[in-house]
Amino acid sequence: MNWIAQQLKWIMLVCGALTCTMLYAAIDPQGALRSTFGTTLEGPLANIVVRNWGALITLVGALLIYGAFRPASRPLVLAVAVVSKLIFIALVLVYGQAYLGQAGPVIVFDVVAVLLLSMGLFGIAQQRLQAG
Repeated sequence: MNWIAQQLKWIMLVCGALTCTMLYAAIDPQGALRSTFGTTLEGPLANIVVRNWGALITLVGALLIYGAFRPASRPLVLAVAVVSKLIFIALVLVYGQAYLGQAGPVIVFDVVAVLLLSMGLFGIAQQRLQAG
């Protein structure tokens, strides 16, 4: 856990940068769906929803990058990122099992990110408790 605390800035930067790659969904919603899930959604509503999804995920990535440089904001940023990634993981596992093959790498990344970011959050909480 000590290693995580020492490297939290870099963990947040890497996770944030990789999460920001979902800007692709805001730019090319059909391409992002094909690369992530192996299929697409059709129609103007699909374009709105997928572009919004990509933008929101990108914002979480940007928050992680911001939090890497602003230690005071890290608890909130880490909590938002962990909850966001857990929701996506749960939704795919519950409703999208047919897409696990294609979305597997994204799920694996998000699981690893959740573990590392959660350990960082718990490390911050421990430090604050010890400091009084």
